[in-house]
Amino acid sequence: MATRLPTLIPRDDCEAMVIDEWRSGGLGSGTMEVYLVWVRRYRAHCRAQGLDEITHLTRAYAILFAQAYKGRRRGMRVKRSSRAGALHALHAWACALRTRGEAVPPWRPPVPPRRWPALLAAYGEYRRTHRGIASRTAVRDMGAASDFLAVLRARGRRVTRIRAADIDAFVDWMSTKLSRRTITDQCSFLRSFLGFLRATGHVREDLARLVVAPRFRADEKPPRALPWSDVRRILRSVPRHSRLGRRDYAMLLLMAAYGMGSAEVIHLRLDDVDWRAGVLRLQRPKTSVPIELPLLPAVARAIALYIKRARPAHAQAREIFLTMGMPYQAISAGVIRHQVRQYAHRAGVVAEVLGGHVFRHSHATRQIDSGAHPRIVSDILGHRRPASTSVYVRVAFRRLRTVGIPVPR
Repeated sequence: MATRLPTLIPRDDCEAMVIDEWRSGGLGSGTMEVYLVWVRRYRAHCRAQGLDEITHLTRAYAILFAQAYKGRRRGMRVKRSSRAGALHALHAWACALRTRGEAVPPWRPPVPPRRWPALLAAYGEYRRTHRGIASRTAVRDMGAASDFLAVLRARGRRVTRIRAADIDAFVDWMSTKLSRRTITDQCSFLRSFLGFLRATGHVREDLARLVVAPRFRADEKPPRALPWSDVRRILRSVPRHSRLGRRDYAMLLLMAAYGMGSAEVIHLRLDDVDWRAGVLRLQRPKTSVPIELPLLPAVARAIALYIKRARPAHAQAREIFLTMGMPYQAISAGVIRHQVRQYAHRAGVVAEVLGGHVFRHSHATRQIDSGAHPRIVSDILGHRRPASTSVYVRVAFRRLRTVGIPVPR
Protein backbone atom coordinates (compact mmCIF):
# COMPACT_ATOMS: atom_id res chain seq x y z
CA MET A 1 0.00 0.00 0.00
CA ALA A 2 1.33 3.40 -0.92
CA THR A 3 2.27 5.88 1.77
CA ARG A 4 -0.64 8.12 2.62
CA LEU A 5 0.27 11.72 1.92
CA PRO A 6 -0.62 14.39 4.46
CA THR A 7 -2.99 17.19 3.63
CA LEU A 8 -1.45 20.63 3.61
CA ILE A 9 -2.65 21.44 7.12
CA PRO A 10 0.32 22.76 9.12
CA ARG A 11 1.07 21.32 12.52
CA ASP A 12 2.85 24.42 13.77
CA ASP A 13 3.71 27.98 12.78
CA CYS A 14 6.97 26.90 11.15
CA GLU A 15 5.16 24.52 8.79
CA ALA A 16 2.54 27.17 8.02
CA MET A 17 5.25 29.67 7.14
CA VAL A 18 7.12 27.25 4.89
CA ILE A 19 3.99 26.00 3.12
CA ASP A 20 3.05 29.59 2.29
CA GLU A 21 6.53 30.16 0.92
CA TRP A 22 6.38 26.99 -1.17
CA ARG A 23 2.99 27.94 -2.54
CA SER A 24 4.17 31.44 -3.48
CA GLY A 25 7.14 29.83 -5.22
CA GLY A 26 4.86 27.91 -7.55
CA LEU A 27 5.12 24.41 -6.06
CA GLY A 28 2.13 22.21 -6.75
CA SER A 29 0.02 20.66 -4.00
CA GLY A 30 1.26 17.13 -4.79
CA THR A 31 4.90 18.20 -4.60
CA MET A 32 4.36 20.02 -1.33
CA GLU A 33 2.64 16.99 0.18
CA VAL A 34 5.55 14.72 -0.74
CA TYR A 35 8.03 17.27 0.61
CA LEU A 36 6.07 17.55 3.83
CA VAL A 37 6.31 13.79 4.41
CA TRP A 38 10.10 13.92 4.35
CA VAL A 39 10.30 17.13 6.37
CA ARG A 40 8.21 15.59 9.16
CA ARG A 41 10.35 12.46 9.09
CA TYR A 42 13.47 14.58 9.39
CA ARG A 43 12.10 16.67 12.24
CA ALA A 44 11.00 13.55 14.12
CA HIS A 45 14.46 12.07 13.61
CA CYS A 46 16.11 15.20 15.04
CA ARG A 47 13.81 15.16 18.09
CA ALA A 48 14.55 11.49 18.70
CA GLN A 49 18.30 12.04 18.44
CA GLY A 50 18.27 15.27 20.44
CA LEU A 51 19.62 17.25 17.47
CA ASP A 52 18.93 20.83 16.48
CA GLU A 53 16.97 20.57 13.23
CA ILE A 54 18.24 23.92 11.90
CA THR A 55 21.92 23.37 12.61
CA HIS A 56 21.91 20.00 10.84
CA LEU A 57 19.92 21.18 7.82
CA THR A 58 22.74 20.73 5.31
CA ARG A 59 23.14 18.53 2.27
CA ALA A 60 25.78 16.39 3.96
CA TYR A 61 23.57 15.53 6.90
CA ALA A 62 20.48 15.16 4.69
CA ILE A 63 22.33 12.44 2.75
CA LEU A 64 23.18 10.61 5.99
CA PHE A 65 19.58 10.90 7.18
CA ALA A 66 18.12 9.62 3.89
CA GLN A 67 20.55 6.71 3.73
CA ALA A 68 19.85 5.64 7.31
CA TYR A 69 16.07 6.11 7.23
CA LYS A 70 14.00 2.93 7.38
CA GLY A 71 10.35 2.81 6.44
CA ARG A 72 7.96 2.06 9.30
CA ARG A 73 5.95 -0.54 7.42
CA ARG A 74 8.75 -2.83 6.24
CA GLY A 75 11.63 -1.64 8.36
CA MET A 76 13.85 -1.44 5.28
CA ARG A 77 15.92 1.36 3.85
CA VAL A 78 14.19 3.32 1.11
CA LYS A 79 15.18 3.21 -2.54
CA ARG A 80 17.72 5.54 -4.08
CA SER A 81 15.01 7.48 -5.91
CA SER A 82 13.22 8.12 -2.64
CA ARG A 83 16.47 9.28 -1.04
CA ALA A 84 16.83 11.83 -3.85
CA GLY A 85 13.31 13.02 -3.05
CA ALA A 86 14.34 13.50 0.57
CA LEU A 87 17.23 15.74 -0.49
CA HIS A 88 14.93 17.86 -2.68
CA ALA A 89 12.40 18.17 0.14
CA LEU A 90 14.90 19.18 2.80
CA HIS A 91 16.60 21.58 0.42
CA ALA A 92 13.26 23.26 -0.31
CA TRP A 93 12.61 23.40 3.45
CA ALA A 94 15.97 25.06 4.06
CA CYS A 95 15.43 27.57 1.25
CA ALA A 96 12.03 28.57 2.60
CA LEU A 97 13.37 29.00 6.13
CA ARG A 98 16.28 31.09 4.87
CA THR A 99 13.94 33.28 2.84
CA ARG A 100 11.85 33.89 5.95
CA GLY A 101 14.89 35.06 7.92
CA GLU A 102 16.05 31.88 9.70
CA ALA A 103 19.81 31.50 10.20
CA VAL A 104 20.08 28.32 8.15
CA PRO A 105 23.59 27.01 7.40
CA PRO A 106 24.69 26.83 3.77
CA TRP A 107 23.25 23.78 2.02
CA ARG A 108 26.66 23.10 0.51
CA PRO A 109 29.87 24.34 2.14
CA PRO A 110 31.47 27.15 0.15
CA VAL A 111 34.14 25.93 -2.21
CA PRO A 112 37.49 27.50 -1.32
CA PRO A 113 39.22 29.25 -4.20
CA ARG A 114 41.81 27.18 -5.98
CA ARG A 115 45.34 27.78 -4.76
CA TRP A 116 47.60 28.13 -7.75
CA PRO A 117 51.36 27.55 -7.69
CA ALA A 118 53.38 30.75 -7.58
CA LEU A 119 54.35 30.58 -11.25
CA LEU A 120 50.76 30.17 -12.44
CA ALA A 121 49.49 32.83 -10.06
CA ALA A 122 52.08 35.26 -11.46
CA TYR A 123 51.03 34.31 -14.99
CA GLY A 124 47.38 35.02 -14.20
CA GLU A 125 48.25 38.39 -12.72
CA TYR A 126 50.39 39.15 -15.78
CA ARG A 127 47.47 38.36 -18.09
CA ARG A 128 45.07 40.52 -16.10
CA THR A 129 47.45 43.46 -15.69
CA HIS A 130 49.22 43.61 -19.03
CA ARG A 131 46.60 42.09 -21.33
CA GLY A 132 43.46 43.45 -19.67
CA ILE A 133 41.58 40.16 -19.65
CA ALA A 134 38.85 39.28 -17.19
CA SER A 135 39.52 37.13 -14.15
CA ARG A 136 37.49 34.23 -15.55
CA THR A 137 39.54 34.28 -18.75
CA ALA A 138 42.75 34.40 -16.72
CA VAL A 139 41.66 31.26 -14.82
CA ARG A 140 41.05 29.53 -18.15
CA ASP A 141 44.55 30.44 -19.35
CA MET A 142 46.10 29.33 -16.07
CA GLY A 143 44.33 25.99 -16.43
CA ALA A 144 45.84 25.48 -19.89
CA ALA A 145 49.29 26.38 -18.54
CA SER A 146 48.77 23.95 -15.65
CA ASP A 147 48.09 21.12 -18.11
CA PHE A 148 51.30 21.94 -19.96
CA LEU A 149 53.30 21.92 -16.73
CA ALA A 150 51.79 18.55 -15.82
CA VAL A 151 53.05 17.09 -19.10
CA LEU A 152 56.47 18.59 -18.36
CA ARG A 153 56.57 16.93 -14.93
CA ALA A 154 55.56 13.60 -16.44
CA ARG A 155 58.52 13.89 -18.81
CA GLY A 156 60.87 14.83 -15.99
CA ARG A 157 61.51 18.24 -17.49
CA ARG A 158 61.93 21.56 -15.66
CA VAL A 159 60.43 24.84 -16.81
CA THR A 160 63.86 26.28 -17.52
CA ARG A 161 64.72 23.28 -19.74
CA ILE A 162 61.74 23.25 -22.10
CA ARG A 163 62.50 21.86 -25.55
CA ALA A 164 60.58 21.57 -28.79
CA ALA A 165 59.97 17.86 -28.10
CA ASP A 166 58.13 18.80 -24.88
CA ILE A 167 55.84 21.15 -26.75
CA ASP A 168 55.14 18.52 -29.39
CA ALA A 169 54.41 15.97 -26.66
CA PHE A 170 51.84 18.32 -25.14
CA VAL A 171 50.11 18.83 -28.50
CA ASP A 172 50.11 15.05 -29.05
CA TRP A 173 48.60 14.54 -25.60
CA MET A 174 45.81 17.01 -26.39
CA SER A 175 45.08 15.29 -29.73
CA THR A 176 43.94 12.19 -27.84
CA LYS A 177 41.39 14.13 -25.79
CA LEU A 178 40.26 17.28 -27.59
CA SER A 179 38.80 18.35 -30.91
CA ARG A 180 40.88 20.09 -33.55
CA ARG A 181 39.26 23.44 -32.82
CA THR A 182 39.93 23.14 -29.08
CA ILE A 183 43.54 22.10 -29.69
CA THR A 184 44.02 25.20 -31.82
CA ASP A 185 42.72 27.38 -28.98
CA GLN A 186 44.89 25.59 -26.41
CA CYS A 187 47.96 26.14 -28.57
CA SER A 188 47.17 29.83 -28.62
CA PHE A 189 47.03 29.82 -24.81
CA LEU A 190 50.33 27.92 -24.73
CA ARG A 191 52.05 30.54 -26.91
CA SER A 192 50.89 33.17 -24.44
CA PHE A 193 52.32 31.22 -21.51
CA LEU A 194 55.63 30.64 -23.26
CA GLY A 195 55.79 34.36 -24.05
CA PHE A 196 55.27 35.08 -20.35
CA LEU A 197 58.10 32.69 -19.43
CA ARG A 198 60.45 34.50 -21.76
CA ALA A 199 59.35 37.96 -20.58
CA THR A 200 59.98 37.00 -16.95
CA GLY A 201 63.36 35.38 -17.63
CA HIS A 202 62.42 31.75 -17.04
CA VAL A 203 63.49 30.82 -20.56
CA ARG A 204 65.83 32.58 -22.98
CA GLU A 205 64.54 31.43 -26.33
CA ASP A 206 61.36 32.37 -28.14
CA LEU A 207 59.61 29.04 -27.66
CA ALA A 208 56.22 30.35 -28.79
CA ARG A 209 57.31 30.02 -32.41
CA LEU A 210 57.83 26.29 -31.89
CA VAL A 211 54.14 25.66 -31.13
CA VAL A 212 52.65 24.01 -34.22
CA ALA A 213 48.86 23.86 -33.98
CA PRO A 214 46.51 22.06 -36.35
CA ARG A 215 45.19 24.32 -39.05
CA PHE A 216 41.66 25.48 -38.41
CA ARG A 217 39.86 28.14 -40.39
CA ALA A 218 37.11 30.00 -38.60
CA ASP A 219 35.09 30.09 -41.81
CA GLU A 220 35.44 26.44 -42.78
CA LYS A 221 32.02 25.66 -41.37
CA PRO A 222 28.78 27.29 -42.47
CA PRO A 223 27.67 30.32 -40.42
CA ARG A 224 25.49 29.62 -37.40
CA ALA A 225 23.22 32.61 -37.95
CA LEU A 226 19.52 31.96 -38.44
CA PRO A 227 17.36 33.92 -40.87
CA TRP A 228 15.69 36.69 -38.93
CA SER A 229 12.29 35.24 -39.80
CA ASP A 230 13.28 32.07 -37.90
CA VAL A 231 14.38 34.10 -34.89
CA ARG A 232 10.97 35.78 -34.83
CA ARG A 233 9.23 32.41 -35.15
CA ILE A 234 11.15 31.12 -32.14
CA LEU A 235 10.19 34.18 -30.10
CA ARG A 236 6.53 33.84 -31.09
CA SER A 237 6.54 30.19 -29.98
CA VAL A 238 7.24 31.16 -26.35
CA PRO A 239 4.00 30.97 -24.29
CA ARG A 240 3.97 34.35 -22.55
CA HIS A 241 0.96 33.56 -20.34
CA SER A 242 2.96 31.25 -18.02
CA ARG A 243 5.61 32.14 -15.46
CA LEU A 244 8.24 30.10 -17.28
CA GLY A 245 7.25 31.60 -20.63
CA ARG A 246 7.53 35.17 -19.33
CA ARG A 247 11.04 34.46 -18.10
CA ASP A 248 12.14 32.76 -21.30
CA TYR A 249 10.62 35.40 -23.57
CA ALA A 250 12.43 38.24 -21.78
CA MET A 251 15.64 36.24 -21.83
CA LEU A 252 15.51 35.35 -25.55
CA LEU A 253 14.38 38.84 -26.53
CA LEU A 254 17.47 40.29 -24.85
CA MET A 255 19.68 37.90 -26.78
CA ALA A 256 17.98 38.64 -30.09
CA ALA A 257 17.83 42.43 -29.64
CA TYR A 258 21.36 43.02 -28.31
CA GLY A 259 23.34 39.98 -29.41
CA MET A 260 23.99 38.90 -25.83
CA GLY A 261 25.65 35.59 -25.14
CA SER A 262 24.47 33.14 -22.51
CA ALA A 263 27.07 34.31 -19.97
CA GLU A 264 25.88 37.91 -20.24
CA VAL A 265 22.26 36.94 -19.68
CA ILE A 266 23.17 34.72 -16.73
CA HIS A 267 25.08 37.49 -14.94
CA LEU A 268 22.62 40.31 -15.69
CA ARG A 269 21.53 41.79 -12.35
CA LEU A 270 18.60 43.89 -11.21
CA ASP A 271 20.88 46.87 -10.64
CA ASP A 272 22.04 46.74 -14.28
CA VAL A 273 18.67 48.04 -15.52
CA ASP A 274 18.32 51.81 -15.13
CA TRP A 275 14.60 52.26 -15.67
CA ARG A 276 14.60 56.05 -15.35
CA ALA A 277 17.50 56.65 -17.70
CA GLY A 278 16.38 53.90 -20.06
CA VAL A 279 19.83 52.28 -20.03
CA LEU A 280 20.98 48.67 -19.81
CA ARG A 281 24.46 48.25 -18.34
CA LEU A 282 26.50 45.16 -19.16
CA GLN A 283 29.96 43.82 -18.55
CA ARG A 284 31.35 41.44 -21.11
CA PRO A 285 32.47 38.28 -19.25
CA LYS A 286 35.59 37.56 -21.34
CA THR A 287 37.08 41.04 -21.33
CA SER A 288 35.25 42.80 -18.45
CA VAL A 289 34.52 45.61 -20.93
CA PRO A 290 31.59 47.72 -19.59
CA ILE A 291 28.99 48.80 -22.10
CA GLU A 292 25.77 50.79 -21.94
CA LEU A 293 22.90 50.02 -24.30
CA PRO A 294 19.56 51.79 -24.76
CA LEU A 295 16.72 49.96 -23.03
CA LEU A 296 14.38 49.27 -25.91
CA PRO A 297 10.66 49.61 -25.06
CA ALA A 298 9.78 46.02 -26.06
CA VAL A 299 12.65 44.67 -23.97
CA ALA A 300 11.71 46.88 -21.01
CA ARG A 301 8.11 45.63 -21.11
CA ALA A 302 9.19 41.99 -21.27
CA ILE A 303 11.63 42.33 -18.34
CA ALA A 304 9.13 44.31 -16.24
CA LEU A 305 6.36 41.77 -16.85
CA TYR A 306 8.65 38.92 -15.84
CA ILE A 307 9.87 40.66 -12.67
CA LYS A 308 6.36 41.65 -11.56
CA ARG A 309 4.47 38.45 -12.36
CA ALA A 310 6.92 35.59 -12.72
CA ARG A 311 10.18 36.17 -10.86
CA PRO A 312 10.11 34.65 -7.33
CA ALA A 313 9.12 37.48 -5.03
CA HIS A 314 11.23 36.45 -2.04
CA ALA A 315 14.36 35.42 -3.94
CA GLN A 316 17.53 36.79 -2.39
CA ALA A 317 19.66 36.43 -5.54
CA ARG A 318 20.21 39.70 -7.41
CA GLU A 319 20.47 38.11 -10.87
CA ILE A 320 17.42 38.85 -13.00
CA PHE A 321 16.84 35.41 -14.48
CA LEU A 322 16.39 32.72 -11.85
CA THR A 323 15.32 29.11 -11.73
CA MET A 324 11.59 28.74 -11.25
CA GLY A 325 11.88 26.28 -8.37
CA MET A 326 13.74 26.33 -5.09
CA PRO A 327 16.47 27.16 -4.52
CA TYR A 328 16.01 30.37 -6.48
CA GLN A 329 19.38 30.86 -8.13
CA ALA A 330 20.78 32.17 -11.39
CA ILE A 331 20.07 29.98 -14.40
CA SER A 332 22.89 28.16 -16.15
CA ALA A 333 24.02 28.14 -19.77
CA GLY A 334 22.57 24.65 -20.07
CA VAL A 335 19.11 25.99 -19.21
CA ILE A 336 19.36 28.60 -21.97
CA ARG A 337 20.56 26.04 -24.50
CA HIS A 338 17.74 23.66 -23.60
CA GLN A 339 15.06 26.34 -23.82
CA VAL A 340 16.30 27.62 -27.18
CA ARG A 341 16.19 24.11 -28.64
CA GLN A 342 12.77 23.45 -27.17
CA TYR A 343 11.20 26.60 -28.63
CA ALA A 344 12.97 26.11 -31.96
CA HIS A 345 11.50 22.61 -32.18
CA ARG A 346 8.07 24.00 -31.31
CA ALA A 347 8.42 26.64 -34.03
CA GLY A 348 9.60 24.09 -36.60
CA VAL A 349 13.04 25.69 -36.95
CA VAL A 350 15.77 23.21 -37.88
CA ALA A 351 19.47 24.11 -37.86
CA GLU A 352 22.79 22.28 -37.58
CA VAL A 353 23.64 24.14 -34.36
CA LEU A 354 21.05 25.48 -31.96
CA GLY A 355 21.93 27.17 -28.70
CA GLY A 356 22.24 30.52 -27.00
CA HIS A 357 25.04 31.72 -29.28
CA VAL A 358 22.85 31.34 -32.37
CA PHE A 359 21.01 34.52 -31.36
CA ARG A 360 24.33 36.36 -31.10
CA HIS A 361 25.35 35.29 -34.61
CA SER A 362 21.91 36.13 -35.97
CA HIS A 363 21.92 39.58 -34.39
CA ALA A 364 25.36 40.45 -35.76
CA THR A 365 24.53 39.22 -39.26
CA ARG A 366 21.26 41.14 -39.30
CA GLN A 367 23.01 44.36 -38.25
CA ILE A 368 25.57 44.02 -41.04
CA ASP A 369 22.81 43.20 -43.53
CA SER A 370 20.97 46.34 -42.44
CA GLY A 371 24.00 48.51 -43.22
CA ALA A 372 25.47 48.97 -39.75
CA HIS A 373 29.20 49.68 -39.71
CA PRO A 374 31.26 46.68 -38.52
CA ARG A 375 32.96 48.89 -35.93
CA ILE A 376 29.59 49.69 -34.34
CA VAL A 377 28.58 46.04 -34.36
CA SER A 378 31.94 45.18 -32.80
CA ASP A 379 31.36 47.70 -29.99
CA ILE A 380 27.87 46.33 -29.29
CA LEU A 381 29.20 42.78 -29.14
CA GLY A 382 31.97 43.91 -26.77
CA HIS A 383 34.93 42.97 -28.94
CA ARG A 384 38.27 44.60 -28.29
CA ARG A 385 39.25 44.16 -31.94
CA PRO A 386 36.87 44.77 -34.83
CA ALA A 387 38.44 41.78 -36.60
CA SER A 388 36.79 39.53 -33.99
CA THR A 389 33.42 40.39 -35.48
CA SER A 390 34.29 38.36 -38.55
CA VAL A 391 33.92 35.20 -36.46
CA TYR A 392 30.27 36.03 -35.92
CA VAL A 393 29.52 37.68 -39.23
CA ARG A 394 31.02 35.57 -41.97
CA VAL A 395 28.33 36.05 -44.60
CA ALA A 396 26.08 39.07 -44.84
CA PHE A 397 23.70 37.64 -47.39
CA ARG A 398 21.70 40.73 -48.35
CA ARG A 399 24.73 42.93 -48.86
CA LEU A 400 26.49 40.16 -50.78
CA ARG A 401 23.70 40.23 -53.36
CA THR A 402 24.47 43.89 -54.10
CA VAL A 403 28.13 43.21 -54.88
CA GLY A 404 28.82 43.22 -58.62
CA ILE A 405 31.10 40.36 -59.66
CA PRO A 406 32.66 40.70 -63.13
CA VAL A 407 31.86 37.83 -65.42
CA PRO A 408 34.99 36.40 -67.08
CA ARG A 409 35.02 36.38 -70.86
